[in-house]
Amino acid sequence: MANSLWITSIALLVDTLREALARKIFWGLFAVSTVMILFFLFLMKIDIVEGATATVSLFGGVVDHTTSLERLVRQVYGAVAAFLYGFGMFLAVFASAGLTPSLLEPGRIELLLSKPVGRVHLLFGRFAGNILVISTNTIYLVLGVWAIFGWKTGVWNQAFLWVILTTIFLFTVLLTVVMLVGVVFESAALATMVTVALMLMSPILAQTSLMERLLSSDWSRQLWKGLYYVLPKTYDLGRMTRALVLDGRVDSMMPVWSSAAFAIVALIATLVIFARRDY
Repeated sequence: MANSLWITSIALLVDTLREALARKIFWGLFAVSTVMILFFLFLMKIDIVEGATATVSLFGGVVDHTTSLERLVRQVYGAVAAFLYGFGMFLAVFASAGLTPSLLEPGRIELLLSKPVGRVHLLFGRFAGNILVISTNTIYLVLGVWAIFGWKTGVWNQAFLWVILTTIFLFTVLLTVVMLVGVVFESAALATMVTVALMLMSPILAQTSLMERLLSSDWSRQLWKGLYYVLPKTYDLGRMTRALVLDGRVDSMMPVWSSAAFAIVALIATLVIFARRDY
């Protein structure tokens, strides 16, 4: 029984990977990430001048810092980590949004449900396959940029690799939104729009102290706080990523556990709806 479960799970993962390859999603991610790696390879330059003065050249601009090379590189690592985090999120959401609705296409879903595979198992297989595709690309992109920085500067900041974990974690959270909208409305476009909207709302909702002063009524302030604590913390997790890269410290784990709680609720809702729907 256990062997059969593992074989079925692997088959579901392979099916998702094959679809990602067939739809050119995997190769598209690989190509964009390669372009981004080459971008940093040719446009980023760090030099030491007269021992203590470091010069960094990135995106066509040059800035001088009278500081140690390691400190300067750590600052550049932090800025690039924040960029890759945001870039990776948008790229991952756009790439994966169509994989769930495609599962529900007429003819295909009936065929899959006719197999001896439970609905929960089927959906979890697609969920895990999505994460595997995006995780592979994220690891490739971040390791590639990290290798370029280490090679050019001689400073190998392992804290930069936190970008891999935080990006994959947030993608997993956002994927539950993609799947929920995909199962309910069977629309890749709508799944993308809703997920991107949540990402764009996050930095606005995070300004809770400012909004407490601007909002005139108590109920509106409570509503704002409620939305902030309930929805995924894309912005806060980005700030956490940068802080980890810069000094390895995190002030609060609230963005992690609250986002994880949201993902669990969204995933359970998706499974319940999918299990009860007639196809």
